[in-house]
Amino acid sequence: MAGVLFSRQMCQTLVRGIKNVSVARRGAGDPVVQRLLEGLRKGHRASLAESITLVETSHPKKKLQARQLLTEVLLDAKNLYYSYGTKALSLRLGLSGPPGAGKSTFIENFGKFLTRQGHKVAVLAVDPSSATTGGSLLGDKTRMHKLSRDMNAYIRASPSQGHLGGVTRSTNEAIVLCEAAGFDIIIVETIGVGQSEFSVADMVDLFALIIPPGGGDELQGLKRGIMEMSDLIVVNKSDGDLIPASRRMQYEYISALKYIRPKNKSWSTQVKRISSITGEGIPELWQLMQKYRATMEDCGDFVNRRRSQRRAWLWTHLKDSLVTTFISAPGFKERIKKIEVEVMDGVYSPGDAADILLQEHIDALMKDENLMKLCSSK
Repeated sequence: MAGVLFSRQMCQTLVRGIKNVSVARRGAGDPVVQRLLEGLRKGHRASLAESITLVETSHPKKKLQARQLLTEVLLDAKNLYYSYGTKALSLRLGLSGPPGAGKSTFIENFGKFLTRQGHKVAVLAVDPSSATTGGSLLGDKTRMHKLSRDMNAYIRASPSQGHLGGVTRSTNEAIVLCEAAGFDIIIVETIGVGQSEFSVADMVDLFALIIPPGGGDELQGLKRGIMEMSDLIVVNKSDGDLIPASRRMQYEYISALKYIRPKNKSWSTQVKRISSITGEGIPELWQLMQKYRATMEDCGDFVNRRRSQRRAWLWTHLKDSLVTTFISAPGFKERIKKIEVEVMDGVYSPGDAADILLQEHIDALMKDENLMKLCSSK
């Protein structure tokens, strides 16, 4: 049946099957990469943690190792897909919502529900970084203490490091590494909600918005943009005295969705009411997620969406790399600092200053190229 995920035992069988594919590989490469690759194939949590740390690094040598590791992992994933089709693919879930919506409580109880069903669950949670020190609290493991002790679950908290999308630049790679370690459900929790904070929608199969009951005007600013990106809307905390408010919130969102064009022709955004504390509605929510996957697989959008997402993240990485290369150009840092001061003093507008810096960088590159041609001709 389309859309049915593999159990933990079936996932372990798939991971073991990779070893047969790797027999015809080229000779041994970097020993660190090979050690991590073998650890991932065996589902070792320590190897997964070390691999994610490796892809998050900015060290030149380690970046090269990370690139080699990801190349091998992606090749493994491609071979599995050719052998087993979409059933070999994990389900990537993106979760977002305003502070106080109960995202961490939901993830813990939902994750425990999934592990009891025989699934392996990885949670990638991104905490906001301090603008002053760059540090983060990284308290997700504290908030999800039950799930963090579950041997069939893995929680990785990472600092946002200033990335506005609510996810880090390396979150996409971390998803791939979790899949390589045999996790068949990947949950990505974002920092929060805003018009520019749904980059996570470009790296998951299903994007869900979690909202609390009775959230009035504070939700108005996020409704339109985030609802257009959502595949599911989950009204949390539907228990006790909040049940009437939860029902009203559910009806309001169902009504509001009538005026929003569906993101996909084959699927209309659903609104589900649950309680993370009592567990009421969670089994039905999981059934709805499976129905969504089956629908997307049947119409071909499940795979096509991932293809489009890889293209989107190609350009994201390219833009980041270009900016890094531009800033680190030899002798250019002092010039950037000088023109920053001139912008702050009102000498140049930000747009004009950017054009000036870019033109000066191009001129420097052209001068170096002409110098190299002159030297080579002699």
